[in-house]
Amino acid sequence: MGEDELIEKVKGVLSPERLAHTLGVVQTARKLSARYGSDPEKAVTAALLHDIAREHDRNTLLQMVRNFGIIIDEVSAAQTELLHQLVGAELAGRDFGITDPAILNAIRVHTTGSVQMSLLDKIIYLADFIEPGRDFPGVESIRQKAWENLDEGLFAATVNTLKHLLEKGRLIHASTVALYNELQLSKSCQE
Repeated sequence: MGEDELIEKVKGVLSPERLAHTLGVVQTARKLSARYGSDPEKAVTAALLHDIAREHDRNTLLQMVRNFGIIIDEVSAAQTELLHQLVGAELAGRDFGITDPAILNAIRVHTTGSVQMSLLDKIIYLADFIEPGRDFPGVESIRQKAWENLDEGLFAATVNTLKHLLEKGRLIHASTVALYNELQLSKSCQE
């Protein structure tokens, strides 16, 4: 399925606001992909599909988790908005015919991150975080770091996420903590 056809199909499952965000993620993923030497077609596909389950309500997401046989942890069960990345990867396969494991994994980890992220995983995680429509304290600094060094951008985005979750008194997914620790250890080894 080509990019234009994929965009048309995605328009059918996203609100205009979510579509605008998604197209911003596509634009950013395309540029990050060019900057860091990732496959641009895979980056665009993952970016287009990363939020296809984002607008489903809690009950629908939980039902889809059961239907797809997805095993979830306690944090995801309590903060069901995290489920959209897992359900989205399944929908990308079922409804959009995506079979490439790299694309599916990039969708699967774009919110929480994970240890040993691939180049594509990092690009989608960051593109979602810094797309032009995002406006929050610190985003400009994170954007700058993302263009200078992908891992520095990833670290800054992860730190920002952790601070935000702590300030809001939210649960923190173990994958996000593990990503932070991995990046911090990597930084320590380089110093």
